[in-house]
Amino acid sequence: MNFGGLAPEFTEYEKSLFVVVPVPYDLTSTYQGGARRGPAAILEASANMELYDEELGKETYTCGIHTMPAIEPIASGPADMNEAVMQEISGVINGGKIPVLLGGDHSVTLGAVRAVAGAYPELSVLHLDAHADLRDSYQVTQFSHACICRRISEFLPLVQAGIRSMSAEEAVFLKSSSVVSISADAYKKADLIKRIIRNLKKDVYITIDLDVFDPSIMPSTGTPEPGGLLWSDILDIVREVSNTCNVRGFDVVELAPIPGIVAPDFLASKLVYRIMGYLTQTGKGT
Repeated sequence: MNFGGLAPEFTEYEKSLFVVVPVPYDLTSTYQGGARRGPAAILEASANMELYDEELGKETYTCGIHTMPAIEPIASGPADMNEAVMQEISGVINGGKIPVLLGGDHSVTLGAVRAVAGAYPELSVLHLDAHADLRDSYQVTQFSHACICRRISEFLPLVQAGIRSMSAEEAVFLKSSSVVSISADAYKKADLIKRIIRNLKKDVYITIDLDVFDPSIMPSTGTPEPGGLLWSDILDIVREVSNTCNVRGFDVVELAPIPGIVAPDFLASKLVYRIMGYLTQTGKGT
């Protein structure tokens, strides 16, 4: 199974701009499990998309989309899992491709970010999520999905939007950190896209936890939060960032499929495809 259900001539590694890396891992999920089934659900849904993008007026897949075999989960813990992800994404980056990671819980993002930062030292990270993910440690690990952005903020500039849930510890940390955090409520009251872009560097990695969306359109996540952003909100942000910055890689994580409800799976797959389209439309992703 490959992303988009593409014919072989559009999936050859050497000719592909994008490389999709599935990571079916959810060892650090803390409420509802199932994110390990997310990558397969996204791939299956993508095979049922129309490959003509009605917004962009083109068939994005003609730039080439190669799908790697899934990275096998490592039971020894998220630190080792991230090492495996880093190795795989480093190979993709060194091959001159744009990595597209499909999670899995959000903990797997750290390995991808480290790999991309190794190639682009001036990298910054755009984090779209319901949760701040800024705990220093959670459930006896510093590599939980609840800690992912704390670890990223230790070595890269971080801008997050859509936030509407955090612990007291995270709120205290934000007051003394350089992290730019924009709540979902603040975003909906004012157009803050310019602030987002102003705080990003030229090279950007985008990480999207699907619970950034309101659960009315994205119920299939392990930790849903009311009051989220909608489809057009997320596209507006990603479109403008893609127009302005060089997006060096991105991920979509935390899809926990619900049997018999495929709309969220389809949303996730179309989001991935639309972001690919933005990067090829602007040329900023190359």
